[in-house]
Amino acid sequence: MRANAKTREPELQAFWAELDLYNRLSRENPGEVFTLHDGPPYANGALHVGHALNKILKDILNKYALLRGRRARFVPGWDCHGLPIELKVLQSLSGAERAGLTPIDLRRRAHAYALEQVEGQKAGFRRWGIWADWEQPYLTLNKAYEAAQIGVFGRMVLAGHIYRGLKPVHWSPSSRTALAEAELEYPDGHTSPSVYVAFPVVALPGGLGARLTAIGLTREEAATTPAEGSLAVAIWTTTPWTLPANLAVSVNASLEYALCRVGTDAPNGFRTSRHLIVAADLVESLRSSLQLELEPLLLLRGEELEGVEYRHPLFDRTSPVVIGGDYITTEAGTGLVHTAPGHGVDDFITGRKAGLPVLCPVDEAGTLTAEAGPFAGLNVLKDANPAIISALEAAGALLRHEPYAHRYPYDWRTRKPTIFRATEQWFASVEGFRQQALDAIAAVDWLPASGRNRIEAMVRERGDWCISRQRTWGVPIPVFYHRDTGETLLNADSLAHVQALIAEHGSDVWWERDEAALLPPSHTAEADQWRKGTDTMDVWFDSGSSWAGVLGGLSAGEASGDAPAVAGTAPLRYPADLYLEGSDQHRGWFQSSLLTSVAVNGHAPYRRVLTHGFTLDEKGRKMSKSLGNVVDPAVLVEGGRNEKQQPAYGADVLRLWVSSVDYSADVPLGPGIVRQLADVTRKVRNTARYLLGNLHDFDPRPSGEGGDAVAFADLPLLDRWMLERTAGLIEAVTADFERYEFYRFFQALQNFCVVDLSNVYLDIAKDRLYVSGASDFRRRSCQTVLALVVERLAGLIAPVLCHMAEDIWQNLPYPVAERSVFERGWPVAPPSWREAALVEPLRPLLELRGLVNRQMEVCRSGAGLGASLEARVELELGSGERSAALSAALELLQNSAHPSVDNLADWLIVSQLEQREPGAPALSDPLAEASESGITVRIARAEGQKCERCWHMEHDIGDHASHPSLCGRCVGVLEG
Repeated sequence: MRANAKTREPELQAFWAELDLYNRLSRENPGEVFTLHDGPPYANGALHVGHALNKILKDILNKYALLRGRRARFVPGWDCHGLPIELKVLQSLSGAERAGLTPIDLRRRAHAYALEQVEGQKAGFRRWGIWADWEQPYLTLNKAYEAAQIGVFGRMVLAGHIYRGLKPVHWSPSSRTALAEAELEYPDGHTSPSVYVAFPVVALPGGLGARLTAIGLTREEAATTPAEGSLAVAIWTTTPWTLPANLAVSVNASLEYALCRVGTDAPNGFRTSRHLIVAADLVESLRSSLQLELEPLLLLRGEELEGVEYRHPLFDRTSPVVIGGDYITTEAGTGLVHTAPGHGVDDFITGRKAGLPVLCPVDEAGTLTAEAGPFAGLNVLKDANPAIISALEAAGALLRHEPYAHRYPYDWRTRKPTIFRATEQWFASVEGFRQQALDAIAAVDWLPASGRNRIEAMVRERGDWCISRQRTWGVPIPVFYHRDTGETLLNADSLAHVQALIAEHGSDVWWERDEAALLPPSHTAEADQWRKGTDTMDVWFDSGSSWAGVLGGLSAGEASGDAPAVAGTAPLRYPADLYLEGSDQHRGWFQSSLLTSVAVNGHAPYRRVLTHGFTLDEKGRKMSKSLGNVVDPAVLVEGGRNEKQQPAYGADVLRLWVSSVDYSADVPLGPGIVRQLADVTRKVRNTARYLLGNLHDFDPRPSGEGGDAVAFADLPLLDRWMLERTAGLIEAVTADFERYEFYRFFQALQNFCVVDLSNVYLDIAKDRLYVSGASDFRRRSCQTVLALVVERLAGLIAPVLCHMAEDIWQNLPYPVAERSVFERGWPVAPPSWREAALVEPLRPLLELRGLVNRQMEVCRSGAGLGASLEARVELELGSGERSAALSAALELLQNSAHPSVDNLADWLIVSQLEQREPGAPALSDPLAEASESGITVRIARAEGQKCERCWHMEHDIGDHASHPSLCGRCVGVLEG
């Protein structure tokens, strides 16, 4: 009963390795290629249950594909570049070591660290029974992969999709690098200091001046020059530190704005204007939030405000009011937007349309520069905001200051806030292929279907992709800059040359060699005029190029098909049949893979995308060390220090958990769930043990060939019913796997083992197996069914409970042609097993079992009745549908050619059964009596004595001198 999984599972894995099972099946199976492309986990840190959910789901699908005869080759991958690994290396060094560290030294240390992490994670994956090309994984640091990535980049350059520009990007001061959207997270609880600020108006366009003159706010002779302190535009911002970079105020041309008279109860921080311009729809809410009496005097269209000039309250400069876009709404703020083109995407776009410069007075550490005047040296995320707010108050421009809780982007690695900052970066112009990408999304099968809506919205709305990073550990952007003019060298010649160098030497060559050795022959003579770039590529570009580096997508070009195989392996297909990752990858790997593939080849790199949720504890909370609710998969599988508290459940329990949950949503895991799953595993194992234990003397060959198997046509009704249920299970589980609904497999398996097999068939079959003569028909026919069922049960559970399935196969007590359960293939049932005409007619008999068993429990608790074989049952049928159905079922049973098996007493496991005829006297003083839908059951103690061997109550005990304590049937078996 004990699986001894800690020892046995590695033994079975060694057996698979000895057979070279995965490689042989993936290479030699007769079916089509099946490619589930692995999204690379990051090569850093121990495996967690999220890894388990992801990799085991993939393995279940791959094993199922192999059992179905497909050539399912799985190449595991790891994402090996990027900041976390770089930081780990730096943290391991002393200050003196860091000071003397060269870029190439850092890269070599990072390379070694990444490989060490890969080996650790790989060992964990293998321990979970996952089959893959473990000796030939893909690593984003492999030179062949890097060369393919340069090839993707080069194709995009030559297609005009890559450009360099000064634009605001998500910038991480803590990492000192630009970040992509996929590298951001938005934790709960972020609060920013929000301010309402008045910018004093100094000039008006002519038309607007005339309108103000008409209501007496300006004099006719100075209609376009309002008096000092008479008028201001009000803005709201949650980033006061960007105010030194303010170059405009933007309005929505179609919104309605109100020029309001300000009451005399203005707050202390505001004393610069008697009139404010705000959005008309916000006047009421601003009265409350600003605690100002605002009286609308004039309504204006946003377009009328274009050309208004205002003076910056903190700097000696004037700026215009300009027309912005639809991002200006009345949901919050004032309806007028402070615009700093160096610190926001919308601001940048608006500023470019208005011809504004890009001012970015913030350095890479997040410190304000000399361009910020008196605020130079302050850090924008630490002390700049309080200083600027104080200065606004001193200038009389502060309308209100309050904390504001909102979603704010953080660096997903350092867990610290980011900022928008304009820098020179390399971008992929998504605009150049956005519609193609949307068309490609529509051609993909998304599971669940909501995944399509999610990624579609992201691609439709996303800006250009910033693909450059200011880091050392990564694949270089292979560009050269002219030392005098700043001109870039990035053409087919230079790209091909660098790609060839990286293919031969790896990307370290960019740091190891000077320009003369890196430039193409056409430019080596002028090497002194060129400087190689120092930026590396976004790691999402790394992993997003895997369709090229692994699936051979560059050579496949426009055509779909199988990529060339590595020698001795099955090919991989591009586009892949399936990508399967967590739902967060709609903004990550799914999207970066889509964009690069579409930009180069015009279609998605996948035919189908399946997503899963995240792992939570049993209370639905995120797992964290601080809460103490983390489930360590290594401890679950191998056991903890205290094996009583943390037993070694083995990998199959972990795998069963993956199959048991509806992974399309977030999934729970905790000690209680683990114990329940361990119980289910034991039930399945115990069922298999029972089947195997009763086959020890069985030869599955037909009797005509010297074996013991009974032909299907000769089987009793009960046996045929069991095979029909088995065929139904195979059909249902096959459909579950085809739909990727593994939790339904789990439910069907549990129901089959507990109900159909254990509670019904095996419960009834005990007498046939234990009491009959070894070679009696009633025993051999039952063994025939057990053998057919156990072999198919092993095959059905093989994708999930792979170790148990193999253990079953290795313990079959008779020879089979296949050395492994995986060589047998996916279980099938002969058409003859599906006897639909048998299921419904026999259902009333099974319902009758339930009714009788419930009354037996009443007798046990109230009348001291022991085993059911001590009972006598009287059955009375009245009128009604259920009675008629049961009567038909009894007739079917009575007409069976095998009454020694198909008799109601044995099916009910009682010693005596009588069917009361109408008008006949009923049992007097029954121990229990119940009626349901015209069916009456009465239970009494059986007459006679108990046979010591079969436990039946019989009248002939003592009639046989040789065995005085046995019944005639048992005597016949022993003496036969």
